[in-house]
Amino acid sequence: MFDSTQVRRRRRRAEKMAVEGAGFLAELVAEDLDDRLQSVTRTFPTVKLVGARGSDLVPLLRKLGHGETSIDAVDAHVEGWEDALPKGQSDLIVSFLDLQDVADPASYLAACRHALRPDGLFVGAFIGGESLGGLREALLLAETEQRGGASPRVHPTIALRDAGALLQHVGFALPVIDRQTTTVRYDSLISLMADLRSMGATNALASRSRQPLTRAILGRAAEIYQERNGDPDGRVRAVFEMIWLSGWAPDRSQQKPLAPGSAKASLADALRQAEKSGETS
Repeated sequence: MFDSTQVRRRRRRAEKMAVEGAGFLAELVAEDLDDRLQSVTRTFPTVKLVGARGSDLVPLLRKLGHGETSIDAVDAHVEGWEDALPKGQSDLIVSFLDLQDVADPASYLAACRHALRPDGLFVGAFIGGESLGGLREALLLAETEQRGGASPRVHPTIALRDAGALLQHVGFALPVIDRQTTTVRYDSLISLMADLRSMGATNALASRSRQPLTRAILGRAAEIYQERNGDPDGRVRAVFEMIWLSGWAPDRSQQKPLAPGSAKASLADALRQAEKSGETS
């Protein structure tokens, strides 16, 4: 689905641009990761960071006491990248704003799962399926009006429910999935698209159209976006959804769910007891 060469190319371009403020999503994710790892009462000596900006997390991990043995960056968009994740050698793997750009999320997560030692932790954050819906809609409508048809300009992303199913499918224990949304305001649709370019978050679909958008299409898209996502002061809103995944490599020391039918009291009995207590109070 995705063109790995294009993913790398757009990220290199974003690094060269170095636009101030363009890394706001990465900064928000790093702050959230700090909070999440502080709630884990152990340290992880061997760490792998998967994602183009993974190295930005090294100071944070060092501050929290992780990576005493090693902290290595891994690029999942090069051929044979799984070789950088040898089986059962990592205590912690962090996927940093990377999963939304991979062609095979299940294989990606499986490689991370098998690279962990027993009771090792995987944590990942990526841009979720509720992000930039207004941008996708505006470009689709404008290009259809102008050309009589449209090609995808904002690539599809993984929905929350699908992310949870993937974690379970590849064998993570104690999986946890949650989401956070951030609304950002821009002067116009063009400003939003410029910000996405400076973040390296533009279209990398393998089947993307090579036909550029014309000024007429962009102008019409900006009008549609303003109509549907504009504020009274003339600025426009964009919503970014961040999905967080975490899971552990299975280990005997972990808590296990009770087997079906092993409960010593039924829910019905508990409800009847509660009703009796209410009648006598």
